[in-house]
Amino acid sequence: MGRAYEVRKASIQKTGAARGKIYSMYAKEIYLAAKSGGVELTSNASLKRLVERAKKEQVPSDIIKRAIDKVNSGADETYTSTTYEVFGPGGSTLLVDCLTDNLNRSVSDLRTVLNKTHTKMGAMGSVSYMYDNLCVVGVKGMSEEEVMDALIMADIDIDDIESRNEEIIVYGIPQDLFKIKEALTNVKENIEFTIDEFTKIPKETITLSDEDLTVFNKMLAMLDEVEDVQNVYHNVNL
Repeated sequence: MGRAYEVRKASIQKTGAARGKIYSMYAKEIYLAAKSGGVELTSNASLKRLVERAKKEQVPSDIIKRAIDKVNSGADETYTSTTYEVFGPGGSTLLVDCLTDNLNRSVSDLRTVLNKTHTKMGAMGSVSYMYDNLCVVGVKGMSEEEVMDALIMADIDIDDIESRNEEIIVYGIPQDLFKIKEALTNVKENIEFTIDEFTKIPKETITLSDEDLTVFNKMLAMLDEVEDVQNVYHNVNL
């Protein structure tokens, strides 16, 4: 037991520090969720989840509304979601999620970062097999025993569970994210979900030398500035 979420948190969080980029990322994701599943939060669980997360990250309500209104207005924007697999310095690996309306721009911007850091892109499947695709649900207001009992009653198999301070963190297959949340709220309504993620977690992590770590941090900072980059997952202990 113990995926060590606290240690790996840097590997699963969005790396975009600039508020403008975070707003843009959520606007794209909310638009796509509304386009594919409808604009009503009550009938579109994916959209509801994104809107809740956006509000937690203090995305202004007018940005959320505009993204949904695009669908109501009949606007037809096309975005492609793709993941690039990267070999970094010192045996490090990265998965770089992009959401873009121009694949050529995404590839070009990513290659610029890799060329400047003397790292390289891997073929499809060369890195991803070293990561587990999981959902992560964090909750406050319940004990670990209560959480386990609720999941057992709902017949949900989980990958792992851990306790950190007053927070219980559950790892499961991505398809079960909504089932996990529903199982917990069915048992206890007034609970706080602190984490609500689809993520990729490395099966093993590494520690880099000072020189390699400098290059790695430079690469993360440069990826942070790429418009189309949504998430960066890696196997480095920071």
